[in-house]
Amino acid sequence: MNSTALTRPQDHHGLAAHEVVLLLESDSVRGLREAQARERLDRFGPNVLSAADRTRPIVRLLRQLNHPLVLVLLAAGGVTLALGEPVDSAVIFGVVLVNTVIGYLQEAKAEAALDALRSMVRTEARVARDGHRRDVPSEELVPGDLVLIEAGDKVPADVRLVRLSELRVDESALTGESQPAAKDEVALPVSTPVADRRNMLYSGTLVTSGSGAGVVVATGAETELGEIHRLVGAAESLATPLTRKLARFSKVLTGVILGLAAVTFAVGVVRGESAVQMFTAAVALAVGAIPEGLPAAVTITLAIGVARMARRRAVIRRLPAVETLGSTTVICTDKTGTLTENQMTVRAVWTPDECYEVTGSGYAADGELRDGSGLPVDVRANGALRWCLLAGAACNDAALTTRDGQPAIAGDPTEGAMLVLARKTGLDLDTDVAGALPRIGTVPFSAERRYMATLHVGHAQRWRVVLAKGAVERILRLCATEMGADGTVRPLDRDAALRAAERLAADGLRVLATAACPMFEDVELDERSLDGALVFTGLQAMLDPPRAAAADAVRACHTAGVAVKMITGDHAATATAIGTQLGLLGGRRDEEVLTGAELAALPDHEYPGAVERASVFARVSPEQKLRLVEALQSGGHVVAMTGDGVNDAPALRQADIGVAMGRGGTEVAKEASDMVLTDDDFGTIEAAVEEGRGVFDNLTKFIVWTLPTNMGEGLVILVAILLGAALPILPTQILWINMTTAVALGLMLAFEPKEPGIMARLPRDPARPLLTGALVSRILLVSALLVGGTWWLFQWELAGGATLAEARTAAVNLFVAVELFYLFSCRTLIGSAWRVGPFSNPWIVGGVAAQVLGQAALTYLPVMNGLFHTAPLGADAWFRILGLAAAAWAIVAVDKSLRRPIL
Repeated sequence: MNSTALTRPQDHHGLAAHEVVLLLESDSVRGLREAQARERLDRFGPNVLSAADRTRPIVRLLRQLNHPLVLVLLAAGGVTLALGEPVDSAVIFGVVLVNTVIGYLQEAKAEAALDALRSMVRTEARVARDGHRRDVPSEELVPGDLVLIEAGDKVPADVRLVRLSELRVDESALTGESQPAAKDEVALPVSTPVADRRNMLYSGTLVTSGSGAGVVVATGAETELGEIHRLVGAAESLATPLTRKLARFSKVLTGVILGLAAVTFAVGVVRGESAVQMFTAAVALAVGAIPEGLPAAVTITLAIGVARMARRRAVIRRLPAVETLGSTTVICTDKTGTLTENQMTVRAVWTPDECYEVTGSGYAADGELRDGSGLPVDVRANGALRWCLLAGAACNDAALTTRDGQPAIAGDPTEGAMLVLARKTGLDLDTDVAGALPRIGTVPFSAERRYMATLHVGHAQRWRVVLAKGAVERILRLCATEMGADGTVRPLDRDAALRAAERLAADGLRVLATAACPMFEDVELDERSLDGALVFTGLQAMLDPPRAAAADAVRACHTAGVAVKMITGDHAATATAIGTQLGLLGGRRDEEVLTGAELAALPDHEYPGAVERASVFARVSPEQKLRLVEALQSGGHVVAMTGDGVNDAPALRQADIGVAMGRGGTEVAKEASDMVLTDDDFGTIEAAVEEGRGVFDNLTKFIVWTLPTNMGEGLVILVAILLGAALPILPTQILWINMTTAVALGLMLAFEPKEPGIMARLPRDPARPLLTGALVSRILLVSALLVGGTWWLFQWELAGGATLAEARTAAVNLFVAVELFYLFSCRTLIGSAWRVGPFSNPWIVGGVAAQVLGQAALTYLPVMNGLFHTAPLGADAWFRILGLAAAAWAIVAVDKSLRRPIL
């Protein structure tokens, strides 16, 4: 076989069928010889998508530890263990273990996506070999095999058709085209895009009707599905905004901690202190500065966000995805099945006398036919309208059914829409159609014929009638007359019908014409006798309608400052119509709608700007979807990508967050995604964005709350070293403060309800740091208050005759009291804490009670006094502690009022 035959398998659509057969040294009737098939299987390999090189488990595990914050925590665990605190050390190592396991498991996401793609081509295939028909596993198909295809089959490889009969294929999962594609075997220009290659069948697509035979031109990785597999494998699994910010924050924190510890050690040694003692002091400073509760707080806050989103029908597959949607600046969404219902619906009917509106959407029979005045129409009293509906319903091979308790169709969605319309108008499909007009002959639809005609008998077989439907121009060529509302026949006004069809098509509707013709009893259906014999009865215009909540969700995203861009494989006119209905287009269609061909023709320097301006992208290939996402990310956007098909998988993985549809989505899309919408409703995106913003707010609140304590503890020790004084707080007491307050107080912020107006804010700038300048100033302010208050109280207690243990106990309780008061301030990052209501988060109340009991035990229980070197305090000491804490809270309140807004 010519070695170049498979060099560019995508070009076989440009060759005549007999040329492809000759090139592949096959036979269009007998197929390959068995010996040929075995030789080619050895040469080209099995028809499967190759498994990606898998990272060894130990490498993947160690990779989870390569993070600054994790390294700091490991150091903290080692330090606390060296200080003789095995319990605290175990807690820290436990946090590291939990985070490592979560990261290890989540990294399997990409491999699962590739496994799902590979499973799509594992099926049985019917082939002709040595002139005999036989079934073989699809893995054994080779280039040149003659594959036989029937309705219901999954296409096992990329196939060039050599013969067919009324073949139609659902390619929506690959191309995004919502309608089954009609196929033929005619050669096409080499430049024809995948979605328009009528003479090709592609691996993983589904045959909906008809039959055919074709020669395999590509298998395994060489197929179009294989190309998507390659794109999924090559797409980077990006860090989320949260993880990127935490990584930067952790690096800075690590540097600060190590710097302070080094300064502490150096200053002490210079002052003549023992190097061992100074090392212990430096370790104490590091322990105090490390926010041990931060990883646990991040994990728990995200987990709470997961639970909240699940209640709103959004299932999170990867924890950081909760926050990512809250930072999203652009949502790229597929059209079919995401913004639309993926259920064709007749929206308008036009007859030679009037145009009618059809209400309702989808395959449910809820709705009615209305005239120009908005009044319901009696179909039986209108001749042209009745025969238009009968032609659509009787000249029809589809059937209405149910699936999972919901209305569905078996067959072509366009024909299903016509059946639903007939049912909406009161026609009974069994009595008024199948029973009254039994079919006795058919001229089937074909790509060349472009219409379908059926012969029916009626009234005890005393007369016959031909019904037809199809492309407008083709049906009009068969008609010489038209029917009026009163049932009379008159000369055809061809121009009026064409103008009506153009108006409907301009709105993105797919328009089909219907016709009827009475026949003599003894005349059989003959295609040649139909020319000029049919009576034109009208037009039916249909569309895959937008989801009911989609327009509101798009509007809410725009209000929240999130751009929405529709990316679809469908035609530009259809995409434009849907985009207009959803509010994606604002009147500048020349700039807001781009096709895949136009994108491909753009120079590289113009590409980012064009993508930024456009809101609708039509006839887009999987490679172009991926490039669109990458272009937006290169412009600094945080991109969410929604989709349901195989063609969406590479872009889903490349996006900052991939969102798959749970009901109609393919397994490939789900495995490549970070989040799955269980109701397939784009409206759920709005809820997910809102929850994501709430999660980010709560994480920020925890960080703003916890850092002053860690910084204050470190600075207190540093000041003591600089002054050559006794430490106001011991390392074991620091660990008590950090671990108990993080659990009892800080983690309660994870349960904070979302603040009012959260969806009226613009998205966070992706380049904005985790902590703004105002928040850093607040952290420094609270740290200064802690350091100043602690030293004043510590010295006051010593001057008043208190023992060193009592003075340190007062200092520890002051730290906790300031944290407790400051916690209420952090419940809202802007405005007064009173506006959120003192009891809107009952977890706060419970946490405060638990912390108060813990401090009482630390202060007054003898066993705790022995473990933590504390001593009981008198009422006057508590008065000073609470007074200083209240003063700190008041100063922070004033600062908040002067620095609004800070988000």
